[in-house]
Amino acid sequence: MISIRESAFDPYAELVHYQNEMPNQAGKYGATSVFVGTMRDFNEGDSVRALWLEHYPGMTEDELSRIVDETRSRWPFLASLVIHRVGRVLPDETIVLVAVWSAHRAVALNATQEIIEALKHRAPFWKKESLAASERWVEHNTPG
Repeated sequence: MISIRESAFDPYAELVHYQNEMPNQAGKYGATSVFVGTMRDFNEGDSVRALWLEHYPGMTEDELSRIVDETRSRWPFLASLVIHRVGRVLPDETIVLVAVWSAHRAVALNATQEIIEALKHRAPFWKKESLAASERWVEHNTPG
């Protein structure tokens, strides 16, 4: 499942809810790998008060689906969940959740990492930071 959200969400509640909604997978997975990305209050040496995330509706979801499908072709996982925020995000709020369920840990861990790395480099999201006295567009993601 892929979801773009304009409001804050609890990643752990989302995990429990999603896992409870997939009863046909009960007993089939032995590993769940989870990545939760939160907003930092700093970037490039500056204090950041808020972040504005923009996306291209439709195109963003399509690209996220392609990323998940491509990853599944290399790592045969059972289920995945990708939730990403857009709009105004404050420090310590969750920006992204990526979770993968599989029979074995190596598949779950590798697929999760592949999805988040591809999302960071390919998904059409744009970030504007609110600093103390100005705003700026983020030109590139910070390394790993």
